[in-house]
Amino acid sequence: MQILSKEVALPLSVMHNLELLSSVARQINSVTGESIAAESCRSVSGGCINDAWIVSAASGANYFVKFNRDAPAAMFSAEADGLNSMRATGAIRVPEVITFGELDSGGSFLVLDSIQTGSRSNQPRDYFETFGRSLAEMHRLGTSERFGFESDNWLGSSVQLNPWIDDWSKFWIEARLIPQLKMARDTGHSDQRLQTLGDRLINRIGQIFGTDAKPPALIHGDLWSGNYLADENGKPAIFDPACYYANREAEFGMTKLFGGFPQAFYDAYHEAWPLSEGWETRVELYTLYHLLNHLNLFGRSYLGSCLDILERHT
Repeated sequence: MQILSKEVALPLSVMHNLELLSSVARQINSVTGESIAAESCRSVSGGCINDAWIVSAASGANYFVKFNRDAPAAMFSAEADGLNSMRATGAIRVPEVITFGELDSGGSFLVLDSIQTGSRSNQPRDYFETFGRSLAEMHRLGTSERFGFESDNWLGSSVQLNPWIDDWSKFWIEARLIPQLKMARDTGHSDQRLQTLGDRLINRIGQIFGTDAKPPALIHGDLWSGNYLADENGKPAIFDPACYYANREAEFGMTKLFGGFPQAFYDAYHEAWPLSEGWETRVELYTLYHLLNHLNLFGRSYLGSCLDILERHT
């Protein structure tokens, strides 16, 4: 989770950060030819589980750098795959992947072009209408024959499995519900009620979801207020994805958390590409997946919300 190029400078005082950024600067130079001094870097907020910086080249170009000393290189590789897939649709602004990899000194990194953020308080009045239509176009243009993705990726710090599966209900059960319920049991964040209701839901998923799920659409997968912005032109941009090819209704599960998105966003999406009747009810189950993940990452304060949804659908 991140905010690209948020203009809140933080002190860069630790020497090993300068050494680290010198290494990253050399990586950027090898790809772009840009000359970058580590001293031109500034730490920024928004990296969440990662450290984040803006690095400035002599030409004036800015790059957004994410670094994690403990995460496997595959985490940033998978993020790059998702960004490249969304960007390839041309439907909505997505940061360009510049380079990624591991450093000899340890840790992995990802470098993106830095999107200059506009002020959310000064967003155009039609910002969310544009956002909804652009997202619908991304879903329409990014399709696959099967559900899943070319690699597993991460939802926050949780591994998200993305096997290729033909049936949407089977995918949701095997790659989403069962792993999260098992994690909750293993971490002790669950209780018997959660597991019992979870099993009941698994038995009902095929009936609830039906068969109207194709074509599998490319979704961002972690679309909340921290993962979009208005760029310097007031247009929407999205980043930090957990992409996979899904029933496109699944995109909206995360958007319903933390206050949800404005209704104009959903109305514009539906006008551009209507969702199937009953999606407002089914979307609760996609929200459940994210609540289970929050339960596993942050503890039992999310248990009640998980149980409420399960009780309504079992």
